[in-house]
Parts: sequence; structure tokens; C-alpha cells
Amino acid sequence: MNLLSQLKPYSGSKKAKKRLGRGKGSGKGGTSTRGHKGQRARKSGNAPAGFEGGAMPLARRLPKYGFTNAPFKVVYEIVNLSQLNHLSGEVTPEVLVQKAWIKKNRKIKILGQGKLSKKLQVKAHKFSKKAKEEIEKAGGQVHIL
Repeated sequence: MNLLSQLKPYSGSKKAKKRLGRGKGSGKGGTSTRGHKGQRARKSGNAPAGFEGGAMPLARRLPKYGFTNAPFKVVYEIVNLSQLNHLSGEVTPEVLVQKAWIKKNRKIKILGQGKLSKKLQVKAHKFSKKAKEEIEKAGGQVHIL
């Protein structure tokens, strides 16, 4: 039976710390694995990322271009007509969230993939042309939020 006081790590699982600058016998004395001279051999030799020794950095040499409006892009969660066949009555964003088909507080777009065989009242933010026609053809109603 092992006691807590007798527990030891597996052999080879613990690695000794690299002891730098402790003489030639250690194998890491002298320059302490930093090489000879130069900025990186010094005590405070860490230059910031992208620093090129005083030369104009690449990121500043190249021209700026392009524009993105990504933070303000409206992304729609997509629901197809084939999925709506599993529902009945009124289809709202809350119903779709309960079914875990979409995430909460997202805009919804209904697409026309598949056939609709039920009369549904569908409420969503956007509809494709085909989806709108299919819902109305089945006797349902489309409500844009």
C-alpha cells in the first residue's frame, strides 16, 4: 500500500532546470547559450516584435490598402423549408431557438431548399423569393420582422 508521503514522480517525467553561467563544467558557462556579442547577447537584448535593427520595418514600408466593414456586417442564421416541415402553426425566432436550430438574438433568413407541405405562419427577418412563394403556395403567411 502506498502512502501519500511515499509518492514520487515517474522517472524521467521531471526535467532539471537549465543552470546557466555556472562555469565551464556545466556545459553552459561562458556565454550562457547566448552566443558572442550582439544585441541578443546583452542583458536587455529583447527587441520588440517586428523590430529590424533600426531599419524601417516591413509593415511600415508596405502601403496600406483595403477597407473592411466586418464589425457591422449583418449575419443571418439560415433555416430551410425542409426544416420547417417538422413544425406546425406559427414559426417564430423563439420557436427556432427552442429547437436549437439557431442561436439566441440572431437574425433569420428562410431559404427555399426542400418542399413545404404544411400551412405555416412564418416570422423571420428575411426570405428568399422561392421560400416566400412556397410558403404562400402551401397556404401559409410570411411576416417580415
